[in-house]
Amino acid sequence: MTTKVVFTTERAGRHQRNALKMAPENLAITMLREPSRADLKAVLGGSEVLISERRGVIDADLLNDAPDLRLILRLGSLSHDIDLEAARARGVVVCWRPQEGVVRVAEHLVMQMVALLRRLPEALAIAREAADGWAPRLTTDEDNFAFNWSERQNLLGLHDRTVGILGFGEIGAELARRLAGWNCSMLYHRRSRMPEDVERELGLTHCSREQLFAVSDVLVCLLPYSAQTRLSIDTVAIAKMKPSALLVSAGSGGVIDELALAQAVRSGQLAGAALDTFAVEPLENDNPLVQAARGGANIMLTPHVAGGSPPDAWEELGRMYQPVLDYLAGNSLSFRLV
Repeated sequence: MTTKVVFTTERAGRHQRNALKMAPENLAITMLREPSRADLKAVLGGSEVLISERRGVIDADLLNDAPDLRLILRLGSLSHDIDLEAARARGVVVCWRPQEGVVRVAEHLVMQMVALLRRLPEALAIAREAADGWAPRLTTDEDNFAFNWSERQNLLGLHDRTVGILGFGEIGAELARRLAGWNCSMLYHRRSRMPEDVERELGLTHCSREQLFAVSDVLVCLLPYSAQTRLSIDTVAIAKMKPSALLVSAGSGGVIDELALAQAVRSGQLAGAALDTFAVEPLENDNPLVQAARGGANIMLTPHVAGGSPPDAWEELGRMYQPVLDYLAGNSLSFRLV
């Protein structure tokens, strides 16, 4: 028996094709990218399942036009834009599923932060070189050891830092959850403020873009690429940051002016930078960030790997449908909201 499913997403064609490729055969899926309300209503009428990736308002008005709807699956952990009471009143089950790649990006961001605060690129180079000229060598025992034998300065920690998140969505939410144990003050800026209950849950404070740049010890750029965001982290924006601040990014490439950032770190205008995405990929030899990193600047570059590369990547993609299959089989649902 085939179940009619509507799948809404904001992501581009390649992601949509891959998602459809891994769909179970018993699901007849209609995929829509950022549909208008009218378009969504037009296809939702005879569907039993709505899969909503990351965001999309689902309210009583929409549910009124979906009499056959039985299950709403949110891909991602933010459900503030789903009217749970309206769903409950209509007997519609609501659950969510964490996006494994999003979680890995958040973990990568934490790694970037700690690595820069510890000046890890420099420390790794020193350890690999194992050169003479540092402290006298000795055999380590309980009383004899050469702590910080390379005499590095300004090796800092993440605890109690102010972290600012620019562009807040699923990755930002997962990052906030992982920073909770570090006792960080977490600020964020986005065009539309998150609901107060989400801010309370994640320990977030909304602020202006100007304040975010001015007070953050670590500024996390998660902006999506668009005509408006292209190269928006430029010389003017970077100049608003503290000289002791760090800039990390695992958002879209092309948002940061890479030459301006390299010059800022090299000159001491910024304390460091870590990027996973770039305007041109794979990285080119003459990229200014590559040149600055080779020159010893506190810059850490990774080759667009924040989302990870698990050995079961295709199976992982298919797992997003598991809550639908569990529901149809009458099994209990993890992460059930209604």
